[in-house]
Amino acid sequence: MRAVVQRVSRASVDVDGERISQMGEGLLVLVGVGLRDTDRDAVDLARKVVGLRIFEDAEGKMNHSLADRGGTLGLVSQFTLWADVRKGRRPSFGEAAPPERAGPLFERVVAEAEALGVPVITGKFRAMMDVALVNAGPVTILLDTERRF
Repeated sequence: MRAVVQRVSRASVDVDGERISQMGEGLLVLVGVGLRDTDRDAVDLARKVVGLRIFEDAEGKMNHSLADRGGTLGLVSQFTLWADVRKGRRPSFGEAAPPERAGPLFERVVAEAEALGVPVITGKFRAMMDVALVNAGPVTILLDTERRF
């Protein structure tokens, strides 16, 4: 799985002009499910995101996690994280998992994060979404459960 983790002061998700989710301070995470991803990747990703120490302590050092600090976790499925543009200018999505496989694995990330005790909001799987956020810092972290980066 691939993820773009953004520390936010607020974020929201709209579908067809209607607000379906909104949050205050926390992490907004775009999640892409790949062909080789398994349930283990979903669990690992959720645990990594909830435990990432990217919130400042009293000395201003990134030393606190979402679990330590409190706040909301926003999870939005985004297959385009698997875009391959090494050849030409049109992206290929051949490494992205098909929806019938990606949906349950994305939901596993959501369930694992909720089990870790953080409030979770989501987008709508397979919908065209307008995702708005205010990146606090800015802080943006890239994750890959295969550890390619």
